[in-house]
Amino acid sequence: MGHLQQTRIGAANSYPMTEMGSAESGLPQPAASQHDKHRRPPRYNHNGDLVAKGVHPDGESGRRGIHPWLFLKICFRSTCTASKWVNVLWPFVPAAIAIHFARPESSSWIFALNYIAMVPSANLLGFAAQEFARKLPRVFGVLIETFFGSIVEIVLFMVLLRSNGEDDRSIPIIQAAILGSILANLLLCLGSCFFLGGINRHEQEFDEAISEVGSGLLLVAAFGLSIPCAFSTAIGTSMEEALLQERVLRISRATALVLLSAFLVYVWFQVKSHHGIYDDVLEGDEAKDADRQKDLKKDKLTFTECIFALVVSLACVSLHAVFLVQQIETIVDHSGVSDMFMGLILVPLVEKFAEHLTAIDEAWDNQMNFALAHLLGSTVQTALLNSSLVVIVGWGLNKNMDLDFEIFPVILLILAVLVVGNFLRDRKSNYLEGFLLICVYCIIAVTTWYFPNTPHETGSSSHGEAQGHRIDVRAFGLHRGILSHKEYLH
Repeated sequence: MGHLQQTRIGAANSYPMTEMGSAESGLPQPAASQHDKHRRPPRYNHNGDLVAKGVHPDGESGRRGIHPWLFLKICFRSTCTASKWVNVLWPFVPAAIAIHFARPESSSWIFALNYIAMVPSANLLGFAAQEFARKLPRVFGVLIETFFGSIVEIVLFMVLLRSNGEDDRSIPIIQAAILGSILANLLLCLGSCFFLGGINRHEQEFDEAISEVGSGLLLVAAFGLSIPCAFSTAIGTSMEEALLQERVLRISRATALVLLSAFLVYVWFQVKSHHGIYDDVLEGDEAKDADRQKDLKKDKLTFTECIFALVVSLACVSLHAVFLVQQIETIVDHSGVSDMFMGLILVPLVEKFAEHLTAIDEAWDNQMNFALAHLLGSTVQTALLNSSLVVIVGWGLNKNMDLDFEIFPVILLILAVLVVGNFLRDRKSNYLEGFLLICVYCIIAVTTWYFPNTPHETGSSSHGEAQGHRIDVRAFGLHRGILSHKEYLH
């Protein structure tokens, strides 16, 4: 499968020679050619492995090709103990695929097994992305790792959008999942990082270059995502329903294009114009890693093995996403689970699982800048890139995908961004702040469980009709006071 090429040197020769001779040795030095002057000496990493050109020393494996047994061993070991135990769930992967074809009528079992199987698949995707990112420069590697971590989310969004029927039943779930992903990152995962990272420490510190840029972008993103909802609520019933829906859709598409351009500028800011700031911050964070020496000595995946693991995990994630999405409507209709709870809580938990494990492990090792870079970077990508992509792709597929969210999650989003921004302001964290964020997320989950579904008429209802009904409810609530659940139903 590949030829093992290990180039290791002894402790006495662990530093590369930069010249053919030295003045101290007294030996004659040969005349250096123009080619020799510009030729770089070979580099070796901490383990004595010859570092390939273009590869960061921390990511060099010292091998080439694929070595099946070592590949499986490294993947099972994963990044941390929690991630390793997640790999115990791999038997659910073939079982979930098999039951989809063997028992297509068992909707609950298909949904449950594919939901569980998504966890080890996403975990492998996150680990392979991390191994691949280690071979790249620090800032670019973090961005690549964040992007691969969000691929699960993008796949789920696209499958939901593609499976959307004439009644546009999947659109409220996608809308809720966009905001649910942001809330899960800001409240549940960031809270877990603060709590577990600070449980054995008085407090943890992080750099303002990471926290301020991320929190500022989140506030702008929350403002942009809430504009179509604010427009729709403000107009209410004062405009013809069809015209209002058309304008909301146009505003959403224009907003998506603006947010996408903001994301591209943000990437350029991090990778090109201001990458030196982030390099210094992340390099300093590596020195604080409690397990750095242990991690450096671990076996690493080769470039070929990284690509192979990414392809396999992405294929599994895509299959589980398709099988999962096909059962969502049945689960919502027959199990009492609301669209809001499905989109705001259940879907984000499984799609963000790998990213959450990575960030929590970094916080546990006292690498808060890395943890925040992954968390805030992932949240910004969801708010600016993924939400824009799903609207633009829906535009191309002639789907009525817009950003007219329900008022309830929009208010939660804005409050969550403000609370997290306040916690990040002093550039310090402790376990109390983390516990409070987790408590807020639990309250949201309980409240969302009791959120009623938007009415759908069987057979012929459309997204416009459902949203029109929702706008009527909003207008009635704004002008007449509190609208009870019984009045809503009747």
